Amino acid sequence: MKTLDIIVIVIVYLLFFFKKWQKKGIWIFTINTLIYIYISAVLYFTLMPIITSIPQIFHHSSAKMNLNLFEDLINGRGDYLRQIILNIIMTIPFGFLINFKTTKNSFLKTAGYTLLFSLTIEILQPIISSRSSDITDIFTNTIGGIIGYFLFKIANPFINNYIKKEDLYGKHSNN
Repeated sequence: MKTLDIIVIVIVYLLFFFKKWQKKGIWIFTINTLIYIYISAVLYFTLMPIITSIPQIFHHSSAKMNLNLFEDLINGRGDYLRQIILNIIMTIPFGFLINFKTTKNSFLKTAGYTLLFSLTIEILQPIISSRSSDITDIFTNTIGGIIGYFLFKIANPFINNYIKKEDLYGKHSNN
């Protein structure tokens, strides 16, 4: 069932983004493509199948969101440690890659974008895939994005040796 979603993701990339990004230069093309692949992978693991789930969206029981932070950890339920670690790891690339999209990368912007990205996934999970949703996931995903931000800050001087700012943002960018 996920195959249909993957085909759609590839077609959308080829029809709408590939040529547009390619015209902007190799670095913009590479960064945008990496972000697209990353988001597609996150969708694969968190929401898919999406297309085949559409007819059932309003006809399945959806789980409520758990609003008790670290409830599974506190109560020793399930594989809480694995889930926490995976949720952090999942958004490290987001926190890293999103900082290529602006010349004014900041801690608060990265944390905010990661929070919104995670919140969107957690809101959609019970609607699309009947999966449960958890406030701990939003928190740990945001931590992952923040770690990605700091990794970007550490790597940025090395990156700047290979990529000129003009190649990513244009000569007169005010992003």
